[in-house]
Amino acid sequence: METEHQTKRRHRNIVYGVSLTILLILTLIAAIFPKIFGKYAQFVYDSLSQGFGWLFLIIVFVLDIFLIGLAMSRYGRFKLGKDNSEPEFSFLSWIGMLFSAGLGVGIVFWGVAEPLTHFLHSPSPDIAKDATQESARVAMGYTFFHWGISQWSIFAISGLIVAYFQFRKDRDGLISTAMEPVLGETYGRPWRNIIDILAVIATVMGIATSIGLGIMQIGGGLNHVYDLPNANPTKIIITVVMTLIFLGSALTGLDRGVKWLSNLNIFVGAILLVFVLIFGDILFVVKSFTLAIGDYLRHFVEYSLRINPYKGNDGWTQQWTIFYWAWVISWSPFIGGFVARVSKGRTIREFVIGVLIIPPIISFTWIAGFGGTALKYVLEHGKGMATIVDKDYSVALFELLSKFPLYEVTSALAIVLIFTFLVTSADSTTHIVSGMATGGVKNPKRKHKLIWGILIGAISVAMTIAGGLTSLQTAAVVTGLPFAIILLLMIISLMRALKREDIKHFKMKHIDDDKDFSLTLEEREDEAKD
Repeated sequence: METEHQTKRRHRNIVYGVSLTILLILTLIAAIFPKIFGKYAQFVYDSLSQGFGWLFLIIVFVLDIFLIGLAMSRYGRFKLGKDNSEPEFSFLSWIGMLFSAGLGVGIVFWGVAEPLTHFLHSPSPDIAKDATQESARVAMGYTFFHWGISQWSIFAISGLIVAYFQFRKDRDGLISTAMEPVLGETYGRPWRNIIDILAVIATVMGIATSIGLGIMQIGGGLNHVYDLPNANPTKIIITVVMTLIFLGSALTGLDRGVKWLSNLNIFVGAILLVFVLIFGDILFVVKSFTLAIGDYLRHFVEYSLRINPYKGNDGWTQQWTIFYWAWVISWSPFIGGFVARVSKGRTIREFVIGVLIIPPIISFTWIAGFGGTALKYVLEHGKGMATIVDKDYSVALFELLSKFPLYEVTSALAIVLIFTFLVTSADSTTHIVSGMATGGVKNPKRKHKLIWGILIGAISVAMTIAGGLTSLQTAAVVTGLPFAIILLLMIISLMRALKREDIKHFKMKHIDDDKDFSLTLEEREDEAKD
């Protein structure tokens, strides 16, 4: 008769084998039939974004409201760990790891490209084409919205529920385990396997999207600055070098490789930002930052639920907001596992406030510094730079840096920053995916990190070569859709678990009060002396 341990091992092998097989097949199809893959990727992306875009919008908005309310509630006092546990990482290292492993690559890619694109193709249909100042204002406000609280609420709910069950309840770090308060502690193993397989596939496709964007940007930068060919061989070489480095980092563990790289990312990013502020117009940046914050808060609900059933034209929302939410949702199992891993010992309130406020502020600062400076340039010198970026998003940052002194030096720093962001993201993803595929272990074996790391590098370059941005967007939407439903279930699961614990604490408090009440006067006096 099969023991419980053998049963768990068998089902763990099923999750591992099925996930690996599906991802290998996708990688081979994208690599062998790139044109066909790209063609069908466009069709799938259009169909899903049109049919289910409203669902992404509603779910993310619900997450925003829920997490803000949770942080303000009495449940915020519970720790993600035992009551006497302390944070494993310093506050600065924690924030750096959150940001670097989150969408550090994305913000460097889109920080200049998105404001300039919105400037040329305004999100607001009411703005006239020649209303350049108003177009710039709306472009900045909408970019803040896409990189603000909504994006990080997706990461927060995944990380919160995994950390709660893993560190406070001493369970594994699997999404399927976190679903027990909703589906029952004894719900069927096949369903658990399906959830875990979806989590692994979604995570790998999510990181593939981010790495793909980074590969495109590094290739575009090398071509734009140093005239190196931006062809498939270049992208393959970039991916191979990156894979070798992040595998080496992954084998050293989170407390060394990722922590060191995260601190390096913050340092290099800060140098570039300070450089742009010094040689640019810091007063304009501060003012645009302030105005964009106001516009972001004022239009938050409108932007969160923007859809147009009457005209039937939601192309802009599908291309931007829905893609962003699907991309972040597809990556949320990884971010959930990683954010949980580095947040042990922090309270729920500290966790939610830290994740929802600090990384978005860092993103806003970057967007205002680089995107705001780019907008000021096109307002003063014409739309030439915006037109160049509109044709190739990957050169946006380098096109901006070319307007300042020390262009070759700052561009080299930018390439280093993008590369280290890629390595950090891939490194931490390898650690979490390996753990998810092997039953939720906290420290997976090196051989599993090696297997999943190589696969992540292979599928990233295959998707990039096959269909570029379209294939990457499709991967995000396809894998993000089923997890959008799981995110809603996470809210219910977490609240049920917290209510049970709150009742338990209430009962324990009253038991302690009753014990104190039953003490004799002499015993009370002795206790007071002690």
